[in-house]
Amino acid sequence: MIQAVIFDMDGVLVDSEFAMRTAAILALKEWGVFAEHEDFIPFTGAGEDRFVGGVAELHGVPYVVEMKHRAYAIYLEICNDTIHRFPEIPETVERLSAMGLKIAIASAADAIKVNANIGAAGINPMYLGALVTGDDVQKKKPDPAAFLLAAEKLGVEPQYCVVIEDAVNGIKAAVNAGMKSVGIPSSFAPEELLAAGADAIADETRLLPELLADL
Repeated sequence: MIQAVIFDMDGVLVDSEFAMRTAAILALKEWGVFAEHEDFIPFTGAGEDRFVGGVAELHGVPYVVEMKHRAYAIYLEICNDTIHRFPEIPETVERLSAMGLKIAIASAADAIKVNANIGAAGINPMYLGALVTGDDVQKKKPDPAAFLLAAEKLGVEPQYCVVIEDAVNGIKAAVNAGMKSVGIPSSFAPEELLAAGADAIADETRLLPELLADL
């Protein structure tokens, strides 16, 4: 029986992938890296050190953490105008809480970005029983550390948690954590998420309350 829902952030609660890619492209130019949006696809969901660093290395430039810091600074400047908000998210989170489910967010992104996105998504912090960011764990998805820490903070055993993810790396992390998972096909095709181990696909997050009742 599901007792807790652990949400990924990007692509699930708010679509900030385009904004983050744009910020990273602008930041990397300062190091002589001229990246394209598609360069970031293999590193989606693995945390910004890999998201930014993987693309820098793809172009033959060693990664330095200042690249990420610069990308975040640009992101904070442009996010309100470039992220895509999902208007159904605040009500969906409220409905899940009303079902007696504990709610957590576990993102590979750093806290500065996660907190900005929670505000942008319109989520009431009172519904969040736990928040885990990339600052809290060394190993990033597909390693299960973030999801296991979220479950620990909620006081729920992993087998009673369901992860809501849009990225292949995130679905793999849920599998590695021994949790059920629902794929949101905003960044990857349903077939890719199912192949990674997703137990179900939800085309829209507003369908989650009904879908989770059947898991």
